[in-house]
Amino acid sequence: MPAGGFATATAGGGKFEAKITPIVILSCIMAATGGLMFGYDVGVSGGVTSMPDFLEKFFPEVYGKTQDPNLNSNYCKYDNQNLQLFTSSLYLAGLIATFFASWTTRRLGRKPTMLIAGFFFILGVVLNAAAQDLVMLIIGRIFLGCGVGFANQAVPLFLSEIAPTRIRGGLNILFQLNVTVGILFANLVNYGTAKIKGGWGWRLSLGLAGIPAVLLTGGALLVLETPNSLIERGRLDEGKSVLRKIRGTDNIEPEFLELVEASRMAKEVKHPFRNLLKRRNWPQLSITIALQIFQQFTGINAIMFYAPVLFDTVGFGSDAALYSAVIIGAVNVLSTCVSIYSVDKVGRRMLLLEAGVQMFFSQVVIAIILGVKVTDDSNDLHRGFAVLVVLMVCTFVSAFAWSWGPLGWLIPSETFPLETRSAGQSVTVCVNLIFTFVMAQAFLSMLCTLKFGIFLFFSGWVFIMSIFVVFLLPETKNIPIEEMTDMVWKKHWFWKRFMDDKEEVPPTGTNGDPLTEKWAYYGT
Repeated sequence: MPAGGFATATAGGGKFEAKITPIVILSCIMAATGGLMFGYDVGVSGGVTSMPDFLEKFFPEVYGKTQDPNLNSNYCKYDNQNLQLFTSSLYLAGLIATFFASWTTRRLGRKPTMLIAGFFFILGVVLNAAAQDLVMLIIGRIFLGCGVGFANQAVPLFLSEIAPTRIRGGLNILFQLNVTVGILFANLVNYGTAKIKGGWGWRLSLGLAGIPAVLLTGGALLVLETPNSLIERGRLDEGKSVLRKIRGTDNIEPEFLELVEASRMAKEVKHPFRNLLKRRNWPQLSITIALQIFQQFTGINAIMFYAPVLFDTVGFGSDAALYSAVIIGAVNVLSTCVSIYSVDKVGRRMLLLEAGVQMFFSQVVIAIILGVKVTDDSNDLHRGFAVLVVLMVCTFVSAFAWSWGPLGWLIPSETFPLETRSAGQSVTVCVNLIFTFVMAQAFLSMLCTLKFGIFLFFSGWVFIMSIFVVFLLPETKNIPIEEMTDMVWKKHWFWKRFMDDKEEVPPTGTNGDPLTEKWAYYGT
């Protein structure tokens, strides 16, 4: 029985009838377990790299630094390229895998691509849990990275295409919610396994990644393929049947015809990546690239990768550091739920702008506290200031979790037209993984060099990205994916000049002046 129903408006004034059916909700939950695996990988790496047994076995040089009482360098004791490679190799592998994932997503479908991701995840988990040396450990991380590349390519597309328009944002954010749940799960596991005697706790931490890996693989076997993908590959009758199932109504002809037309236009594009570079696709491409760069330069992944290490560095101690990371993980999950509730009500822009203020403030406060109270050779941070640091990190994480975290994936997945959607998603994942790799590989070295100033570095980027949102990011709330060009890009004060149209936008004059139209746009 459907849980509810509504009609979604098209640009032309027609309506697509759609109900929120159980099959849609279950399919989205299963698909979003790809985010659970991704989040666990992010969270587990920071925890195990703070475990003495793990460091002693794979990174003896770092272990020696952490045990040396004569080392006067809190900020630099974890600065090691091999240790950073353990974290960052996953994202470099994901970057390469996403190019292959683009082909499988387009030619084989979203469902098989998610299944491939699941197999890569399982293989990587086995190698990591059984690792005997650094090479085996890194190879396992590489397989996990391949899974990330395939999952991040397919899952956001799957969620955007199967969800009804009016709850597309909320269902799409299930992916990011599962990322945060995965991080929390990893933090809880790390907190428990760090207490295991005998030196094998880290193996359990890495091995338990098999749970989300199996969930994703099983989910990929059970979910329906999206009607967009079936129609795109010429399976029209099957696509129509699936559309009828997921919408919970027989009145699907208008939406079906629009999907068929979009597919016909997409097939005329022989080279989707080359087509991305055409002038009319510059707005979507520019915003996609900017969002992925900005998402990483908030500093979130640096904090989530290395939260236990970071807190240990500023004097919390290993046990307290892991406990603090658990608190942050819980805040991350709860705040993502806020985004699911509000993204289709208050809109994308409002969430991003509010979060910009919150993140900027919290990072400046953290920088001031660390700058005044934590010297390079201090042994402890006063309890009151330690609590304030955790509070400010939680403030930062909560803002990110209801804004740049989920929306960095949601907005690109809903803005590209069908003919460039798979290629556009590849660019999204590719750029994200490039800068995730850069940040993972560089953070500990940056921490050693900049010390507390690293938070001022990130706060400066938060200010820049907030200005970008104010002037260049349009609102996409409650707009059908196939109507984005007419309803968003052709009406935006700046991006409309890139839209191919018979009537060119006047470059000058009272009605065509870009500055005038900019303020008119933001005044509506």
